[in-house]
Amino acid sequence: MASYAKDPRCTAMTEALVPLLRRSCPEGAGGYGGTYEVRLDDEEAVGLGGVDLIRAAMRKAARQLGWKAETIGQIGTRFGTMVAIQDTREVPEAYRAVVEAARYERMSAAVARVSAEPDATPVQRGSVALMTQEFRAAVAEASV
Repeated sequence: MASYAKDPRCTAMTEALVPLLRRSCPEGAGGYGGTYEVRLDDEEAVGLGGVDLIRAAMRKAARQLGWKAETIGQIGTRFGTMVAIQDTREVPEAYRAVVEAARYERMSAAVARVSAEPDATPVQRGSVALMTQEFRAAVAEASV
C-alpha cells in the first residue's frame, strides 16, 4: 500500500477527522470506544483520493487520539464505498459500563432501523447517515 503520510489531501482529511472521531466516543467514556463509518458514492470516494487514502487519514487521526485502531474499506458494495474505523483498545474498568451500554444502544438502533419501514426512522447521533454527512461537510471545509 502506498504511503499517504505527506499527501496534502490526507493531512487535510486527518485534521477534519480528528474532532469527528473524538465525538464518536460515547459520552463519559474517557475517549474510549469510538467507531466511525462513512458510506460514499464510489465516484465521490475516488474524487477524495480513494479508499486507501481515506483509511490512511482515519488511521492518522486515530493515532492522534491515542486509539489502537482497526480500519476497513471497500469500494463497490451495494451501499457504494464503505470506510470504517474502530478503537480497539482495552477499555479501562472505569469506562467499561459506559462503552458497553453505548454498543448495546447502537446495536439496538441498527436492529430497529432494519426492522422499520423504509425512511421511517430519523437520522440519529452515531448513525452512519449522520457520520457520512458530517464527514462530507468537514472534508469540504478542510479542502477550501
